[in-house]
Amino acid sequence: MFFTLRTSPVNLLSIEYTILILSSTLATRTILGISGIEMEERKWEDLECDCLVNVLGRVGMESLLLDVPFVCKSWYKASLDPSCWKHLVFPKDLDSERDFTLLDRFKEKYKIENCSVDAFTKFVVGRSHGNCTGLFLPNGCTEEVAKYVADECPALTALLLPSDILRCESSIVPTLIGKWEHLENLWLGSSENLVNIITQISLACNKFSGLCVSSATIQEEEASAIVTNLPNIKYLILRGAWIDFEDLVIILQGCKNLVHLDVRDCLGFDFDDEKVLELASNIKTFKCEGSMLVDYDDGVIDHDDLVYEGYISS
Repeated sequence: MFFTLRTSPVNLLSIEYTILILSSTLATRTILGISGIEMEERKWEDLECDCLVNVLGRVGMESLLLDVPFVCKSWYKASLDPSCWKHLVFPKDLDSERDFTLLDRFKEKYKIENCSVDAFTKFVVGRSHGNCTGLFLPNGCTEEVAKYVADECPALTALLLPSDILRCESSIVPTLIGKWEHLENLWLGSSENLVNIITQISLACNKFSGLCVSSATIQEEEASAIVTNLPNIKYLILRGAWIDFEDLVIILQGCKNLVHLDVRDCLGFDFDDEKVLELASNIKTFKCEGSMLVDYDDGVIDHDDLVYEGYISS
């Protein structure tokens, strides 16, 4: 299913709620352990590690780093289990002069003086020991992180690559796609190298179904590449893109299996164009509000945010 990771903000368990769940589990097992008039006292350290791991895998990366390891020894041990790190959603920005970021809190908590975005990202991804299936990388990463992820995370089914990794014309990302053969959904922070990336997806990723591109420029070459290489794509988000009417028509006519197409706030066609609406009439969810031929609004769309909106909105 596109747009959804188990670690999306609406699904994360707070550390307080986690303690409540585990306390209830512990209490239940104490009651069930009653034998005659004897009652077995159950302690945190008696709770099976598998039970802890199952719950802690739902609290999210931030709590796993900054809260869980400091509760008690058994929680610390459980937090090291790779199963807790299968779904990793990094905040959009880890390096900011204005905000106290997750990276800043990490350095403060662990008394670390210097730690780059690349080093921190590799450290967190490494905790999964190859078990990570959903990964949303932060801005500020370099291609070195992309190479590391390609080598260490072969089981990925959902991946977000920020614009910083993609904007180099000689980007190595297209050459890495082949290592993610299980990839189903991809979010891109830029349309740089889009044609090459899509081509590699068609060759390596047999289950691919969803693509989200931020700050996209979709011309005939890109539209034709989507149709030619991803004819069975089901979910496509090009919100805020530069895409002409003719190029949108190429996609609408060529991608017959689309169930969700988001082209809101685009420039190049009118959202109420009758032909566009007719061609999209067979798409279950079609969104085109705010799209226009010319930008009459002085406001500026924050394109970098759109790619992060994709995984929590439908």
